[in-house]
Amino acid sequence: MREMSAAMAKRTALAAQGLASPHRVTERGASSRAVHTVIERNRLLQIDSVSVLVRAHYAPLFSRVGKYDRSVLDAAAWTDTARRPRRLVEYWAHEAALVPVEDWPLFRWRTELYAHGRWGGAHTVLERNPSLSQDILDVLRDAGPSSAGDIERVLDSPRPGRRGPWWDRSDVKVVVEQLFAAGVVSVATRSGFVRRYDLVERVVPEHVAAQVVSEPDAVRQLVAQSASALGIGTEPDLRDYYRLSQKQTKAAIVDLVEDGTLEPVAVRGWGAAAYLHAGARTPRAATGSALLCPFDPMIFCRPRVERIFDFHYRIEIYTPLHKRVHGYYVFPFLMDGDLVARVDLKGDRAASQLQVLGAFVEGDRDPGPIADRLVPHLREMAEWLELESVVVGERGDLVGALSRAL
Repeated sequence: MREMSAAMAKRTALAAQGLASPHRVTERGASSRAVHTVIERNRLLQIDSVSVLVRAHYAPLFSRVGKYDRSVLDAAAWTDTARRPRRLVEYWAHEAALVPVEDWPLFRWRTELYAHGRWGGAHTVLERNPSLSQDILDVLRDAGPSSAGDIERVLDSPRPGRRGPWWDRSDVKVVVEQLFAAGVVSVATRSGFVRRYDLVERVVPEHVAAQVVSEPDAVRQLVAQSASALGIGTEPDLRDYYRLSQKQTKAAIVDLVEDGTLEPVAVRGWGAAAYLHAGARTPRAATGSALLCPFDPMIFCRPRVERIFDFHYRIEIYTPLHKRVHGYYVFPFLMDGDLVARVDLKGDRAASQLQVLGAFVEGDRDPGPIADRLVPHLREMAEWLELESVVVGERGDLVGALSRAL
């Protein structure tokens, strides 16, 4: 079995994620081709509702290509015309995520697993009102893309033969989410981040929806995609990317090793078996730098982050204010292959400011060189988000150097 150093494995992982080299900053910003290259490489963009800076699905693209037109991603996910067919669709991949439309059949086994929803709450609702699923589908069939609130308003309207709703308002949301998890409805578009649902056959192209992929074949493909996106990983790493089970992943790895897609390798210091993707490359050096969103594919698997970077990271959104160590929405800062700082960021639209609420050096590094590398990223982010200035707060041992560098 081939042996790799931990440093080589880290450079391999960064290269696979497009983070080993600096991105090129241009006046006009990244091209749509660069954006779609990142999507093709990563295969998923996690969606999250936190909006203190920018929605989570936009941030990984900025980290890899710099300022880009967010409408490119919006069009890929929520526009579907003859000239511009939909390229991404929402589903439960690594949590809620945007995935390429062509990957939809790979999740059919999961839609069957979620036939009654992810948590089973819809079962209780439908016991009270057995017709609610069909009522919702009828509304979508007639009205087209609709939010849960839109559906509630239609169902509240008097109809011939109907004596009024026998459900709570939240019941519609519970059942429409169950239909989404079951692959019966999908998300046609979003309005102010609110999902507008439609029948899945009007969102996923017919030739894609008609594909039947067995669960073992689908899981094998998903694990292969995980390995390609990660470059190198342990079985838990490969499993986490699409939130698969250990049983599924282990069986898929056996097949992928046998066909040469994966190579078992020993990484010194990892303490666990690792698998290298056949297409992975290991650059001689990692010279890139980037601010990484808490939901970035490079860092959303926290045990992997700790193993690769010796960096303990936990998001503190749900931690009471007085117990937070670094802040509400903290971006680790990647520089030359290491996570060297943590930056608590907020976008204040009213004041048109990118606010650095706190900035912290990792370990005993010199804050000066870190600040010099970080400032261009902050300025570029402010410009990307159409904020006029970068304002540095008072928390953390990096803020002094940042203020001077700005």
